[in-house]
Amino acid sequence: MSFIISAILSGLVVGLIDVLAVKRGKKFFSSIIIILCDMLGTNVIAVYLTELVTKYYGKGIFSFKNEWFLTPYVHAGFVLVLGLIWIFVIGLVDGRFRFRKEEIKWDKKQKTITVVSFFLFVLGVVMLFGTYWGVSTFSAVAADQLLVNMVSPKEATSETVLNTIWTGPVLGAVVCIFFYVNFCLSKRTLFFTKNQKEKCLVSIKGRRVTGFVLAAAFFVSGLTCGIYEFSLNELVNMYLKTSTLIEDNYADPNEVKMQFPKEKRNLIHIYLESMENSYASENLGGHLKENLIKPLTDLSEEGISFSHTESFGGPMSTTGCVWSVASMVNMSTGLTMKPPVSGDNYGSFETFLPGAVTIGDILHSQGYEQSLMIGAAARFGGLDYFFTTHGNFNILDFSAAKKNGWIPKGYKEFWGFEDDKLFEFAKKEITRLDETGKPFYFVMETADTHFPGYVGKNTPTPRSNQYANVIAYSAEETVKFVRWIQKQPFYENTTVVIIGDHISMDPKFFKDFDKDYIRTTYNLILNPAESAGKAGKNITQNRYWANFDMFPTMLAGIGVKIEGERLALGTNLFSGEKTLFERNGNGMEGFEFVNDELKYKSELYNEKILMGTYKPFETKNITEY
Repeated sequence: MSFIISAILSGLVVGLIDVLAVKRGKKFFSSIIIILCDMLGTNVIAVYLTELVTKYYGKGIFSFKNEWFLTPYVHAGFVLVLGLIWIFVIGLVDGRFRFRKEEIKWDKKQKTITVVSFFLFVLGVVMLFGTYWGVSTFSAVAADQLLVNMVSPKEATSETVLNTIWTGPVLGAVVCIFFYVNFCLSKRTLFFTKNQKEKCLVSIKGRRVTGFVLAAAFFVSGLTCGIYEFSLNELVNMYLKTSTLIEDNYADPNEVKMQFPKEKRNLIHIYLESMENSYASENLGGHLKENLIKPLTDLSEEGISFSHTESFGGPMSTTGCVWSVASMVNMSTGLTMKPPVSGDNYGSFETFLPGAVTIGDILHSQGYEQSLMIGAAARFGGLDYFFTTHGNFNILDFSAAKKNGWIPKGYKEFWGFEDDKLFEFAKKEITRLDETGKPFYFVMETADTHFPGYVGKNTPTPRSNQYANVIAYSAEETVKFVRWIQKQPFYENTTVVIIGDHISMDPKFFKDFDKDYIRTTYNLILNPAESAGKAGKNITQNRYWANFDMFPTMLAGIGVKIEGERLALGTNLFSGEKTLFERNGNGMEGFEFVNDELKYKSELYNEKILMGTYKPFETKNITEY
């Protein structure tokens, strides 16, 4: 109802301006016709434009269930703008408006105002279009993610994502700047004829003032929008407010006693891009009618998964863990990924968390052969820096595939090469690792389920939604790969960890989800060591945990006994000991407290982890049993 009222009122305003101010209607009947035509014409075009905007924030006005409260106001704004443009164009045709060319006299003050106006307008437009693009492309982007990505390598970003920059914010900003410059620098003044008298509507001075006001409005709007959408206000707390949470709970891996089994177990760690439990059916704890990940939910019956409920569930999405690189850092180090304190942080082999101790460091010290395989370039986000420094991993990425001749020259699909090839290459590398005769740690990450989803030649497309098709196919292929692993002779002595790296960033797939539904990532541990213990429902269900808990949990999964059951901020989930969340409150209360504290500055993290010096892992506290 509010939409209809706003449409009628805004259209009526346009019609009244046309009749009373411009005086196109000379008689009562003709005035009524003009008002009705203005109302109808502007509303029809405005409906189309409003639909384009609201489909990103609600359900679209044609669903009649739009959830975005600003929809009526957006539509009214379009009606008024379109109406004024229409009145102006008609006025030009009728001769009521005309332009007169005049010479512009520039003094120092005018030049300064013009330059400042242009600078503010450009910044404002860039911030507005950039924010809109970021939100519509990546959904919620955290402030820490934005800052870390600014200082870490960006090579090999998906062309699919990059192409949207040119057709989105760049094109939009250029068009706006073009019209703004022409408006501000035009030598023409605008006159309006009324009752055979000519009045100046827009003078050169008036245009400068209007240009400055527009520039200031765009700048303030762009800045406010960016701060709100990206929670940039949180950056203030990240750098100025201090928390001792990490200091009070950090279990230094160098100082914790660990016992490895004499016969060391292999570890295969499969990161599944954006693989959520929400893709399962509602009866299993998901949020869909169809279970898109049935092969994975069926596979879960063969292993151990940890849930925040009594159905399918997983870890809470914490600060510094909502994108791929951060997720890998969390699970490898038992620590969250914090914003840089120097422009060099995360940007080289020497500066990517040099003071952290990772699972790769620990296993490398025990003679493990280690490999990382991804379909993208590992330089993106500095993954090659991280895994080379911490564990001396063999880096098998898109660049290595080209160098080794695994893919044809010039070949590139999505982020590099698709998951179909990834799984085949992974089989060969795992076989090679086994043939070395050493225990091995193999890490891989899929990419096809990164939004908007990669549809390859083998991807079935029975659904109208592209992302749903890709998710379903990824689940099937992942389980096929796991079945291959289980058939290999080394599997008896191998633990397999499968986990979604983070919840999806797709801005459209989840727009109809219940806002109270807690989205978590899929997780499963297959064939853990007997020493990990039998994990009953009291240990696996109703647990509030984070990705950093996987650090000691994975080690326990391959038979490592950990004194105190904690490493860094992580807790061995097999042990049943309370996690960091659980020690600080019940359920969501503990998570929310810890998550807030993790947003603040930590002196220990900054001085020891970020700005420390890399040292090989100390094995003084490692023994065998």
